[in-house]
Amino acid sequence: MKKKDIKILLVDDEPDILEIVGYNLSSEGYQVITAENGQEGVKKAKKELPHLIILDVMMPEMDGIEACEIIRKNPDLSNTIVTFLTARGEDYSQVAGFDAGADDYITKPIKPKVLVSKVKALLRRFKDEDVTDTVKVGSLVINRDEYKITSKGKEIILPRKEFELLSLLASKPGKVFKRDEILDAVWGNEVVVGGRTIDVHIRKLREKLGDDSFKTIKGVGYKFVD
Repeated sequence: MKKKDIKILLVDDEPDILEIVGYNLSSEGYQVITAENGQEGVKKAKKELPHLIILDVMMPEMDGIEACEIIRKNPDLSNTIVTFLTARGEDYSQVAGFDAGADDYITKPIKPKVLVSKVKALLRRFKDEDVTDTVKVGSLVINRDEYKITSKGKEIILPRKEFELLSLLASKPGKVFKRDEILDAVWGNEVVVGGRTIDVHIRKLREKLGDDSFKTIKGVGYKFVD
C-alpha cells in the first residue's frame, strides 16, 4: 500500500493542532481527515475507516478515552491503529488510553519530525501493510528507509543531512521550499543553524548530482528540478 492510499484521522479540538499536524502529515503524502471532537471523530472513523487515528484525550462533548472505547467495539475498525495525544506529564491519560485500547501515545507539544517518525513506526505495525518509503524522480531513486540514493543506476553515498535535504526537495519536484521550512524539516530543534548551512549543503549536492537538479529562488529558498 502506498502512502497516498493511507488514511489518517486526526481528532483534536485545537485548530492549531489540526492545522500543524495535518499539514505535516499531508506533506508526507498521507490522506488526512480531521474532526474537532470525539463524537465527530467516531462518526468519521465509521465512515472513512482510517488506517490510523490520532486522538486527543481532553476534548469537549466526548473525550478521547470514550471515543476510543467506541471505536474499539466496531468490528470494521478492528485493524485501525489508535494513538493518543497527551500533554506532558499526564501519566493517568496514558494508562487510561491503553486501557481503552490505544496502541500508543504521542506527547504534546508536538515536534513535526518526531511526529512523522512516530507515525511511520506505527504504520509499520499495520496488518498487511506494505508502506514503501521510496521516492522516484526521473533517474533518481531515494530509499528513505535504507538511506540509499541511486542516480542513473549508480549508488551515491550521502551524509545524513545531505540525504534528508535531498529527500525533502525531491519529494515534491518543482515546489519551492522556503528556508525556514527546510531548516525545520531537516534540522528541527537539534542545533541552531543559519541559512548559510543550507547553501553549503545545496552546493555539496550539486557537486554530486549536478547543478541542473537544484534551482535557487533568491530570497525565498530552493526547489528540485526533474
